[in-house]
Amino acid sequence: MRCFIAIDIDEQIKKCLGNLQSQLQAKVDIRKSDVKWVSPEATHLTLKFLGEIKDEQAVEVCNITKDVASRHKNFDLAVESVGHFGGRSARVLWVGAGQDCSNLLQLQQDLDAELATAGWPKETRKFAGHLTLCRIRNPKAGVKLVQAAREYENLKLGIMSADSVCVYESQLMPKGPIYTALGRYDLQ
Repeated sequence: MRCFIAIDIDEQIKKCLGNLQSQLQAKVDIRKSDVKWVSPEATHLTLKFLGEIKDEQAVEVCNITKDVASRHKNFDLAVESVGHFGGRSARVLWVGAGQDCSNLLQLQQDLDAELATAGWPKETRKFAGHLTLCRIRNPKAGVKLVQAAREYENLKLGIMSADSVCVYESQLMPKGPIYTALGRYDLQ
């Protein structure tokens, strides 16, 4: 099964993300096939992407996640600023989530370290908390979206509470992924 570990996004932030996506779509003249917009309902803050794991490994991942969550307090994080991955032409457009939040960074690092001890490779890239708005398939559309996103560099969508961590199974389907919670663990 394909798995990842994430923090769920509250309903108010999801609504704001949907509004932002609508604004960006209205500003940029691109074909529908150039961009895959992420449904706000499916949006989450990924802490660790595990990829394909064996079914029996899911129990171990859940136990590690539960243990790490039990050692961390809940916290608030800011959702703000539109950015992108990729150069002049974006591959992914996102909103920052907890970018200056030491509690989020410590949670992610502890999770990564515990999973590495159990055999999953450590992240090689520096963690950047973000909520994906869209994945861009056409480089020309990426350039247009980067230009449009500049208007939102100082955007502040709000503050959300991180009070649990969830292990998800992700099933890729033609209409988009289906996420199934395998375990949700409260932060203290």
